Amino acid sequence: MRKFKYHWVIGALIMIISIALSVWLFMPKDSTKAMKDPWASVIKTRHHLDHARFFTQPFKKPQDVTKACLQCHPQAAKDMMKTVHWKWEGDPVKIPGHKDPMRIGKKNLVNNFCLGITGNWPSCTSCHAGYGWENSSFDFTKEENVDCLICHDWSGTYAKGPSGYPREGVDLLASAQKVGYPRRDNCGICHIYGGGGMGVKHGDLDNTLVNPSENLDIHMGKFNFLCVDCHKTTNHNIKGKAYSVSVNHENGIFCTDCHDAVPHRDSRINTHLSSVACQTCHIPLVAKKAPTKTDWDWSKAGDSSRTDDTHTYLKIKGEFIYKKNLRPEYTWFNLTTDRYILGDKIDPSKVVYINKPIGDITDPTALIWPFKIHRAKQPYDMVNNFLLVPNLSGEGGYWHDFDWEKALQQGGINTGMNFSGKYGFADTEMHWPLSHMVAPSTQALKCNDCHGDHSIMNWKELGYDGDPEKYGGRITNNKIKNPEGV
Repeated sequence: MRKFKYHWVIGALIMIISIALSVWLFMPKDSTKAMKDPWASVIKTRHHLDHARFFTQPFKKPQDVTKACLQCHPQAAKDMMKTVHWKWEGDPVKIPGHKDPMRIGKKNLVNNFCLGITGNWPSCTSCHAGYGWENSSFDFTKEENVDCLICHDWSGTYAKGPSGYPREGVDLLASAQKVGYPRRDNCGICHIYGGGGMGVKHGDLDNTLVNPSENLDIHMGKFNFLCVDCHKTTNHNIKGKAYSVSVNHENGIFCTDCHDAVPHRDSRINTHLSSVACQTCHIPLVAKKAPTKTDWDWSKAGDSSRTDDTHTYLKIKGEFIYKKNLRPEYTWFNLTTDRYILGDKIDPSKVVYINKPIGDITDPTALIWPFKIHRAKQPYDMVNNFLLVPNLSGEGGYWHDFDWEKALQQGGINTGMNFSGKYGFADTEMHWPLSHMVAPSTQALKCNDCHGDHSIMNWKELGYDGDPEKYGGRITNNKIKNPEGV
């Protein structure tokens, strides 16, 4: 009996030691240190003051609401007017291929969905955080034109129309009485429906995120994160970077703002961190419940014989393709992009990249990132070989007369481009890096998703000799320039 007890104790000790050794082996390299607590970066308590008693009389115009807000928040408009949400352009940046730094943003850039805001202000600026941006003479210095309600309305009834004014019938008093900190539906008004409809631009942002399940997005679903939990805000300056209008990651957000830099207990997974972005494994699919637009062909617009359908064809916009449960496309990305600037020459026989990610397998700062790529056919000048921004809305616009030559001629005047009178349609691509719709860890990519006979990765396109599990990675094969930068 004693011998039996002795062997039982020895066996238990061996088991305990084995478990401890396994945990130690698969802990991160800095496992002797305490792991970062992700909750330390999240707001614990949200404060909300009922404003109903402060506003009792109807407002005649939206600017009167702003004036009322500024009586108690005198600095708010001044702070807001310093931000890109107000200016729609950033600080001067250096653009590859251009000598001098320039200010860029939605205000002056070309895109491949609605093409550009110049000349189309009333339609595009319905998402501006202000009132009255009808043309190029909009006064950005008037504090009363700041729209406080778009970010702070809790009534659920506030909506914006042309030039950023509230839609007809909006009850300004009801909205002013129901204000609070920005919620997901506030941010979503513009960021979910931008580009002319839900899912047009972002593949990882749609209205299913207003009240999501944890399978749709672990942060917003299981843990009830608001946008401002990650997009932290100081003096109305909201952290975050949209590469549709930016070329670098200044003021951007990183997973490591909350999570440990070496987060996995399995060291084999941690070895991937020098080449693979967190998002690549943890966002295996986007557009999980609502489809996202992947293709837009402007050359097919204007056909009265076709039936309008939001997801396939509209006479005013052309032909579309929407996809659901979209698998991202993968490429190297060092958090900077090249950028097409209005007037840049193109080769119409090749794809024109509007915002091509910079980085390749030799770049020690680049990681493999997931993207939604939006592909389009859009107007260009066949003589001057540059992209064109047509006048779309209003008299003389394409949506009014369905005359491309007239719309492009007017657009050339608006943008200062000398339109030759001859136009065609060029193939373009925009890259949208993905950071939302993070799946639960159990749904993250597994080894066999990327390695083996059914890999979702095109390893040779990424610069590898083949599957790195078989042929070795970029470090073991000395593919990196300046490897000490890893």
